[in-house]
Amino acid sequence: MKDRNFGEKQGYFGEFGGRYAPEILTDALIQLEKVYLKLKDNPKFLKELNYYNQNYVGRPSLLTFAERLTKAWGGARIWLKREDLNHTGAHKINNTIGQALLTRAMGKKRIIAETGAGQHGLATATVGALFDMETVIYMGAEDVRRQELNVYKIKLLGAKVVPVTSGTSTLKDATSEAMREWALSVANTHYIVGSAIGPHPFPTIVRDFQSVIGKETKDQFRKKNKRMPDAVIACVGGGSNAIGMFYGFLKDKKVKLYGVEAGGLGTKPGEHSATITAGRVGFLHGTKTLIIQDAGGQIVPAHSISAGLDYPGVGPEHAYLASTKRVEYLSVTDKEALASFVEVSKLEGIIPALETAHAFSAAKKIAKDMGKKKDLVICLSGRGDKDSMEVSRLLGEI
Repeated sequence: MKDRNFGEKQGYFGEFGGRYAPEILTDALIQLEKVYLKLKDNPKFLKELNYYNQNYVGRPSLLTFAERLTKAWGGARIWLKREDLNHTGAHKINNTIGQALLTRAMGKKRIIAETGAGQHGLATATVGALFDMETVIYMGAEDVRRQELNVYKIKLLGAKVVPVTSGTSTLKDATSEAMREWALSVANTHYIVGSAIGPHPFPTIVRDFQSVIGKETKDQFRKKNKRMPDAVIACVGGGSNAIGMFYGFLKDKKVKLYGVEAGGLGTKPGEHSATITAGRVGFLHGTKTLIIQDAGGQIVPAHSISAGLDYPGVGPEHAYLASTKRVEYLSVTDKEALASFVEVSKLEGIIPALETAHAFSAAKKIAKDMGKKKDLVICLSGRGDKDSMEVSRLLGEI
């Protein structure tokens, strides 16, 4: 973890990032930063992290050539980075394993987390069981309904689920409630933030633990093809799988990078979660980033069919990468994502998470424009069994 991204300095990515948190959390954030800086390049810590990644998570995850998608789309060759094959079924476990080890190093025995689609909650409950830590998961009441299967799994693993009914009862509200609880229990509790958001040092820590995705992809693709891919694409809500994937390629300027946001129902405020495409600079959950706001600066509720994408902010490093144009950010509607959810399932025998279905939809258009002699890698951030019943309901099949 010695390499550092360009533009990152003292908790900021350009003008974005920083530590805009309540004073009561300052000591905990400073403690977390000190412990992380002490351990991030420590051989013993990295050996233990690698042990769990290989023997518990199941890394390295596969890089799979998608033969039928390539043929059907008629453009670039399609490759899939299979984070859906990780234990718990998504990339989220990469970060929770790392933060659980930091929790133990800080001498804390209780963890809390927020979750939207349930995958981060499931991954946090999993490490809570693995490392014998009391675990509490905050989840919007609407997401509790949409993600019933993950809620059951979280409880089965011994964690407590707290439904949040304020606001729109989704991820933003769960995050706010988790931060309030952390302020009251900070002495014995670590808040495992699930995406590359929040006050410094969380965006950096989450990015670093997720960077294994991009580093593996780069090595695997080069080993198979003796060169680099032409483009890489990932979905973006808060942006943890995307920043982890992009991090391996940021300095390879010939590799085009695409992030895909949730375009929802339309372009009006409240109809989408396209934070970078339609947001403005502001402050949310302790960081300076791009946020969906109204003319008066009030945060507008986000919308997406994907519980993991309907967040009105984005990780500050993504805001920076958009400002420098190193990454191109696009948006995909609910309808387009649903179509890709079905298409990928039937063509490749892989049911993608609704989050990832957004990336597939954009990838289909990009691949055609690239042509047949190019290679496009899609980060398949998680599997879609959690979304299957909700998709069935939305398609009118139940």
